[in-house]
Order: sequence, then C-alpha cells, then structure tokens
Amino acid sequence: MTPSTDPRQAAADRLWAAAQTRTPCPPVRDLMAADDVESAYAVASVNVARRLEAGATRVGRKIGLTSAAVQKQLGVGTPDFGSLLDDMAVPAGGTVPAGALLQPKVEAEVAFLLAADLDGALEDVAEVRAAVAGAMAAIEIVDSRIADWDISYADTVADNASSALYVVSAAVVPLTEVEPVDVVMTMTVNGEKASEGQGSACLDDPLLALLWLARTVRDLGDPLRAGEVVLSGALGPMAVVRPGDVVEADISGLGQISVTFAQEETA
Repeated sequence: MTPSTDPRQAAADRLWAAAQTRTPCPPVRDLMAADDVESAYAVASVNVARRLEAGATRVGRKIGLTSAAVQKQLGVGTPDFGSLLDDMAVPAGGTVPAGALLQPKVEAEVAFLLAADLDGALEDVAEVRAAVAGAMAAIEIVDSRIADWDISYADTVADNASSALYVVSAAVVPLTEVEPVDVVMTMTVNGEKASEGQGSACLDDPLLALLWLARTVRDLGDPLRAGEVVLSGALGPMAVVRPGDVVEADISGLGQISVTFAQEETA
C-alpha cells in the first residue's frame, strides 16, 4: 500500500493495515490534532466504507467512553461512537476464533433494539424510550489496532471506537419489564469475578447514552433507524481476555450471556 499524503487517508491506511496483518500499529494522533474529532470520525468512516464495499452490512452503533473515569483518563467530556457491522456479531454462547483479534478486552453492557427511527426533535429521553423495542444483555469485545492500547480520544474515534465484536442475548426484554438505569451487572472470566457495576455507570443512565447518540448521529445526517442494535456503553470496568477464556455476564432483568475465546493451536 503506497503511503498517502492526505493525513486522514494515511491514518485510515495505518489502522487498516494493522487489522489486516494482525499487527498493532503506532497511534494515529501524529496525523491529526488531538482535538480534531471531525477528522477522527472521517478516518473511521473510510475503513467502515472499505468493509461495506467488501460485503458487510451496518446493523447498528456502539457507544464508547460513557464512564466518567475513562473520559477523565483521556481528557475529554463526551462519549464517542462507532459502527456495528453484521460480521462483528458473535452468537450468544458462541466462540471467537483464535487469532481473530489483536489485544482484546471485554465489557458488559445493555444493548437496545430499535423499533422506530430516531430522526425527530429528540427533546428528551422519553422519545428514545418510545423508540426502543427492548433491551438485551450484551458483551462487547473491544480491541485496539493501536499497540499497547496507547490511545487518545482521536485514536479511539478513528479506530471505530476501538470496536471488534459483540454478543447479545436472544431475549429482547421490553422496557416495561426492566429499567436500564437500575440493572446490576456481574461479569466473570473463567468463573472468577472480573467486573461489576450498574446501569447508572453508563452516562448516568443507558437511555441517556442512547439519547446522546441519537442526537449526535442525527446532526451528522445519519440517524438511527428501526431494526438497529445499539450497545449503550460499559456498566463496569473492562477486563483483558486471552485464548481459552470463558466470559459470562449476568445483568439483572436481562439475564445471562457468555462467549468463549478459542484456545490457540499448538504446532
């Protein structure tokens, strides 16, 4: 791949090469200003477009950086978002193939399935609540194409919000039966507690995170649509995973969900 002289294209190419070769790359913040969010999202869109052209379909979005602690760590006061593609979905109870990821971590979340478009005024959380068909337990498998997770806000935005794969439960629970802000989460890795938290850890309420996303992508001219899945953000700290690990999450009102990471083959 011939290096591009356009900084946005060069950043996209660097991240793309890292994903294709399974070799983490240096940060891309040297190619854009640390606060140049517009360029960072433009970089992400280049690589999403490449995957769509190769046959993938966008099925939703993910929200990242919903934790106040993580925002403080990166020196920002706002979440970010990325695209979910159909080839990122892992069946509940399924297995992630060995070698599929670079440096994965997991976090448990509330996912929403949308029953209506969110392209209106979006004046308050009641409007997004009315558009939700139901909530699901989710495990998001995040990954960074950037070596050692040495990321700034611009780096993670450009890297499609450090997304990789995701798992959602089969059951879609109506919001009349569960209040997202009140859920309690426990996540284990190989049976050992690795994370715990609650709905309020996600931007004070997962529905508020959904409202933020709906307004943001609407204003960008690409609103949320009926049928899309939205991962609303972590309910507790993320955990590192390795080949052979089994991850299970229990989210009150939404049930249990699990995913296994295949053991690497030995010669």
